[in-house]
Amino acid sequence: MSDHASELFANLHFVFGGARSGKSHYSEELVKSAGERVLYVATAQAADDEMRRRIEAHQARRPSNWDTLEAYSRTFDKLRQRLSNDGPYQGVIIDCVSVWASNIVITLPEIASEEYAYSVLSPELDKLFAIIRENPKTTFVLVSNEVGLGIIPAYPLGRLYRDTLGRINQRIVRHAATACFMLAGVPLRIKG
Repeated sequence: MSDHASELFANLHFVFGGARSGKSHYSEELVKSAGERVLYVATAQAADDEMRRRIEAHQARRPSNWDTLEAYSRTFDKLRQRLSNDGPYQGVIIDCVSVWASNIVITLPEIASEEYAYSVLSPELDKLFAIIRENPKTTFVLVSNEVGLGIIPAYPLGRLYRDTLGRINQRIVRHAATACFMLAGVPLRIKG
């Protein structure tokens, strides 16, 4: 599917920012306005104790009536299946795009170029855009990190991830009705 910059999804909202900027909390509040029936798509896996604590904190903050889809691999295939089986949902939050991207980037060959990484991620993102297009009455809130404001990573995989995620974030913003950059818990609306 070609990427048409003019295709704007009225039901797509993008929230991004640095670590601990408040993006997840803000996104959760934003999706609450969509209605009671919300699906939370979690892309992280508890690989260590610190990550397990982060996941538990996110889970404790969510309303108990929200459904959760743990999808750290084949994320958008699983989302499509869930919406097909259990939908429709009034709101879907994907937290987060940056972890989804890293889950894929770390599986790529060590010598992968940015173009190659983007060519692997882009068709997956097309799947998400198709889902959003097919569910116009569902509010989608995508959460991501902004990783391009810090120092240049000292290792190739870090640079590959930073550069590829920057392109993915740009692509999402082009299609989103609104985009908010989170800074110290404050949402700065940059689009919409």
